[in-house]
Amino acid sequence: MEQVTQQLKSGEIIVQELPAPILLAGRILVRNHYSVISAGTEGSTVKTARKGLVGKAKERPEQARQVLKTLRKQGPVQTYRAVMKKLDAYSPLGYSCAGEVIGIGAGVRGFSIGDKVACAGNHAEVVCVPVNLCVKLQPDADLKKACYNTLGAIALQGIRQADLRLGESCAVIGLGLLGQLTCLMLRAGGIAAYGIDVDSHVVEIAKKHCTDCAWTRSDAGIAEQIETLTYGLGVDAVIITAATRSLDPINFAGQITRKKGRVVIVGAAPTGFDREPYYYKKELELRMSCSYGPGRYDINYEEKGIDYPAAYVRWTEKRNMQGFQELLHSERIDIDYLTTHESNLDDAPKAYDMIVNHSEPFLGIVLKYDIDSPLKQIRVKVSEHKPVGKVGLAFIGAGSYAQGNLLPNIPRKDSEVSCQAVMDSSGATSKRVAERYGFEFCTSDVKDILDNEDINTIFIATRHDSHAEYVLKSLKAQKNVFVEKPLCLSVDELAEIEQIYRAQSTGETGQLMVGFNRRFAPNAAALKERLTDGPISMIYRINAGPIPADTWIQDPAIGGGRIIGEVCHFVDFLTFMCGSLPARVYASALPDPGHLNDTLVVNLEFENESVGTICYFANGSKRIPKEYMEVYQSGLTGIIRDFKQLEIFGNSKHERRKLLNQDKGQASMVKAFINRIKDGGGPLIRADEIFAVTRATFGILESLHSHQVVSIKP
Repeated sequence: MEQVTQQLKSGEIIVQELPAPILLAGRILVRNHYSVISAGTEGSTVKTARKGLVGKAKERPEQARQVLKTLRKQGPVQTYRAVMKKLDAYSPLGYSCAGEVIGIGAGVRGFSIGDKVACAGNHAEVVCVPVNLCVKLQPDADLKKACYNTLGAIALQGIRQADLRLGESCAVIGLGLLGQLTCLMLRAGGIAAYGIDVDSHVVEIAKKHCTDCAWTRSDAGIAEQIETLTYGLGVDAVIITAATRSLDPINFAGQITRKKGRVVIVGAAPTGFDREPYYYKKELELRMSCSYGPGRYDINYEEKGIDYPAAYVRWTEKRNMQGFQELLHSERIDIDYLTTHESNLDDAPKAYDMIVNHSEPFLGIVLKYDIDSPLKQIRVKVSEHKPVGKVGLAFIGAGSYAQGNLLPNIPRKDSEVSCQAVMDSSGATSKRVAERYGFEFCTSDVKDILDNEDINTIFIATRHDSHAEYVLKSLKAQKNVFVEKPLCLSVDELAEIEQIYRAQSTGETGQLMVGFNRRFAPNAAALKERLTDGPISMIYRINAGPIPADTWIQDPAIGGGRIIGEVCHFVDFLTFMCGSLPARVYASALPDPGHLNDTLVVNLEFENESVGTICYFANGSKRIPKEYMEVYQSGLTGIIRDFKQLEIFGNSKHERRKLLNQDKGQASMVKAFINRIKDGGGPLIRADEIFAVTRATFGILESLHSHQVVSIKP
């Protein structure tokens, strides 16, 4: 399928062939008929991308600061990879479209194949949309109008935040698409709409179609005229839909709003208003409007499809979309005039050039899709067929971690290693990774990987909830498997994986590898060499820092939470150091209103009588290093500081080893895994260790719930 993308490094807009999106549970596959370009939001994105690196940094200072933090903590190599991943990526553009349903994911109700729908989706021939970001339309709906769906919901949410009543008045500052839509709906609701913009062209359009009065900001006496029109009160609310760095909109809003009125920020405008003379004396209320409405950025709502009860949350983002579409279908608002340009999808780059260069006046720019031609295959060839060596690689999942830590360490110049396929939930990511790392093709059909005889090794780096599914499919297809931690999220998944693996493996062939990279770190290997057989004692402190509760990693069903998703790393490291399997675990955590259990202490006993304590703390200062470990045995003490520095204290010696950059072992791990497949031999990490470590993480959760010691048994 074809999709509009932009490369952040160059700012180039490309309409390119990408794999169609994967149809996931709780989602709908939509073939677009129309989508609309948001000239404000998308235009700003394109302008920023076309600036140099210094210009990009100025536009996004927070991201620039994050780069410096990464440089200090992880060194230049990891920082360079992280920055280039962003700059080289193909970023999808667009977020408002309409079309027909061509696929329905598991658990979706209320939709049928062929239904007309409007949704929040990219400029692409096919989009995969969560059920709560898609609304069913009437059979006679005009899809060209309906594609304004997301913009309409944003405008409607701004009106709801203004909390206006019939007969009241509202000023709208910024008369682009959002401003015009806002004014149309205000008037449809019996609210007097007054428009203001710096552009006289859009002001004239607003006067004709959607406002009671409108002014160019440079006009004299606007505040006095508004005071007269509102019988000396001022407007009841101001909605700012402008995108600007100027403080004029927020301060002017204070001037024209009545006492105890409301100012609502919808557009990207600063809020550093002057306290005097208006906001303080009038006791004005400043409100933010969050995108499409309640549910936005909520994983449960957007990804899992869990709706809010209408009795308690009357207007969600989906119901805002429905409300907007009803206004269109009933013809209570007429948006025909908003579409000033219509282009075929292939001409999208020209449309963005017009926006950036302001080469001619515009408002709504609609992209039209060729719905008569058949959709192209979901497998996209990127390079010529490669001779198959001992290792034929495929990646399922190619996001940040894969691009930063796995893919750069694949030995691509090795004639015995051939990079075959990439599959990611984002077709744009699949294509760019395939191009950058020399893979033969990208796809959105896992069968292209599992049924491919040229592929014998699969790297799985998807989100945690799909790890078990892809591991099982890969094992059943008799592939070597590398899966980024964790192996799985539940006891039942672990039992099934273990059963399949043991039934197919002889113990000498076939690799099942989990990305426990720390055991491959050079400082870890150096310390391990100094230890002898027999029990050891260990302390591992992790200054993990907080992660917001609404992050997918914290979600038990998606990320598994931080114990399953991250603490497994440290359980494995202690297992590696003592050379024995965990036998018993006891865990305790600080009281936690959110039940995240991410500040805890874990005590482990091992089969060889070693003991270890993991102190995983999310409540510490960011100014101290993240990881610190001590190992004790027979008069020897080893200390690893953030995998950058190693100290070994003996009875008479004090050895120090300091690396230039932090090295947590990712490069050594990937190379060792590839070499083991090439050279043959047993698993790089014994299967009983992988399974025992995974069981131990489940045991930690059980211990937290029961307040008892938990035995780690197969």
